Amino acid sequence: MTATPIAVGLSAVIVAADGKAPYILTTRDADGAAGLPHGRFDPKGHRTFELGLREWVHAQTGFEPGYVEQLYTFGDLGRELPQAELGDAPSGARLISVGYLGLTPERTDISAFDAVWRDWYRHFPWEDHRNGRPDLIDTALAPALRTWSDASGKNAAHRLSRAQLAFGLDGQPWIEERTLERYELLYEAGLAPEATRDSNRKTPSLPSAALGEPMISDHRRILATAMGRLRGKIKYRPVVFELMPDKFTLLQLQQVVESILGQSLHKQNFRRALNHSNLVIGLGVFTQATGGRPAELFRFRHEALREGHLPGVQTPKG
Repeated sequence: MTATPIAVGLSAVIVAADGKAPYILTTRDADGAAGLPHGRFDPKGHRTFELGLREWVHAQTGFEPGYVEQLYTFGDLGRELPQAELGDAPSGARLISVGYLGLTPERTDISAFDAVWRDWYRHFPWEDHRNGRPDLIDTALAPALRTWSDASGKNAAHRLSRAQLAFGLDGQPWIEERTLERYELLYEAGLAPEATRDSNRKTPSLPSAALGEPMISDHRRILATAMGRLRGKIKYRPVVFELMPDKFTLLQLQQVVESILGQSLHKQNFRRALNHSNLVIGLGVFTQATGGRPAELFRFRHEALREGHLPGVQTPKG
């Protein structure tokens, strides 16, 4: 029996954020479809996966990654189709994709490349609750998920329970870290456009604005994984400061945390918890750049890393 060749793909979710939105670095294929920077791992040319990833990101976008961490390895049969361009990958190769998460404090100029910084909520519109629960959850997604649940016979109750837990239906709480669980449920229900593409199933008629913009290959699944990882990690590690400039106001910091979580926070409780965390220090310099009365500039206490003081930021909901 002939063994199936394997090709290892490397994909990067590079995130920048400000008070308006979190942004991801995306590429575009020949048809204009969005994807993540990606390429094939070359066992001879790349000493490590990470070095290979950095090479691909720079070649495709001009961006030089700073902080990166390995995210997950994806290898589900059928979920990689159509395969992202992997150069000289063997014909019929099974694609194993290794995803990485990268963080940067600024959206650098990438205008010389066929790449763009995009608001990640364009791909996941149901995830942004900063202005309240999006209507599309209850008007479009929930009814479609109930129909899918009802059609499963004896499994209807189990499917409905999964939908309730994932999307906060029928009194269940919304848990922001369950980003991947929500996307996977939509994929399994045949609601995600990628499910139609991968299995030739007909997608139920729903407004495209409710389903979010699809991405090539399995890249929206990788992005959902990165979103959930980052949303969870900023609560127990100070990684949010990788997204901040050297000097910032507490309002700017709060707004970046809110944009990542897709949740509004309680201003006084957020600042009170931040003061107790010993993660930031005031510089005694004030700015009016944010409007209103002057606000003090702060910096991240890098000394906290040497002290072994590594909490994340607390996120009291507003």
